[in-house]
Amino acid sequence: MPGKSLCNKKGEFKGLPSIFRETISLEHPIYKPAKGRYWLYVALTCPWAHRTLITRALKGLTSVIGCSVLHWHLDDRGWRFVEAGDGKKTDERNWFDVAGGITSTGLNNITPAAGVSNGAHRLLTDGTDEPHYGYKRLSDLYFKSKPDYDARFSVPVLWDLKTRTIVNNESSDIIRILNSSAFDEFVEDEPRHLNLLPQSLQPQIEEFNSWVYENINTGVYKAGFAESAEAYEKEVANLFHYLDKLETLLREKYARLEAEYGQSNKDKILARYFVVGDRLTEADVRLYPTIVRFDVVYHQHFKCNFATIRGGYPHIHKWLRNMYWRHTAFQRTTDFNHIKLGYTRSQLRINPLGITPLGPKPDIIPL
Repeated sequence: MPGKSLCNKKGEFKGLPSIFRETISLEHPIYKPAKGRYWLYVALTCPWAHRTLITRALKGLTSVIGCSVLHWHLDDRGWRFVEAGDGKKTDERNWFDVAGGITSTGLNNITPAAGVSNGAHRLLTDGTDEPHYGYKRLSDLYFKSKPDYDARFSVPVLWDLKTRTIVNNESSDIIRILNSSAFDEFVEDEPRHLNLLPQSLQPQIEEFNSWVYENINTGVYKAGFAESAEAYEKEVANLFHYLDKLETLLREKYARLEAEYGQSNKDKILARYFVVGDRLTEADVRLYPTIVRFDVVYHQHFKCNFATIRGGYPHIHKWLRNMYWRHTAFQRTTDFNHIKLGYTRSQLRINPLGITPLGPKPDIIPL
């Protein structure tokens, strides 16, 4: 929560566990696959929610599982919805197409933030309403599921409209639920055949995810939320050690692909330029939300400033731009306005004046 410490007595960041950990399958006694039964609640600011949106889009589930977007500003009561106001409500069926009624700014940098208040109330720009129960807060969904709930009101939330409860609020679980074959019968054409966790690559993906999660995904938070110089310096050094490791991995991969196809055959190289194997996998989906936020937020806001991705890591930068510009699901789920405003206006322990930097420019460089 804003204003509350997420650190231990040494000033070190400590994440909190998710408590809703059910799955959806034909074998499950309660949560069985169905079109229109499940709903995803997300914040476009949040990297953990972002990975579920990417997976939902890649798997062709935008017309199977609905979605609502919370306001970018996280206040001392947690996440909130944008109220519909004059009776206008978002389309319960599928306003959130490939990924966005709220669209990415792309190369158009953030509108000067001075005129945008934390209470901005622009439907489909600052967020959406809650179309099923008229709730004003994400916390209402948590209390509906568990009246004595006393932990953090986090996103993402995968909700069951039939039993009116949270199925799961752990992003790593949710992306595997969405990637499973549970919903294939409701999906047409190519997306149903996409498998982000192929059996042949699963050991490599699991190993990659383990060090990326601990040292990069949460590494930026460990540095940014550190409340002592000692904790900060240890964590920021560790973060960049693992960014160096990632850069080496991608540099070697690119060199191998260049040797196979020739330096001039960029399209064939980029078509196989992924972090694990030569195909798009869960590893790319889990890494991307952190890397796309790095230059625009983490470098300055979390003091992760040994280098930017664009200035110091050419092969990570190439991979990032490849994901964004060549894969619609990644681009359309990335909203730089929500990302910049959400971090800089909500985390007042880190940025007490709430001033949102306008750079870097552009948000992301063309491929």
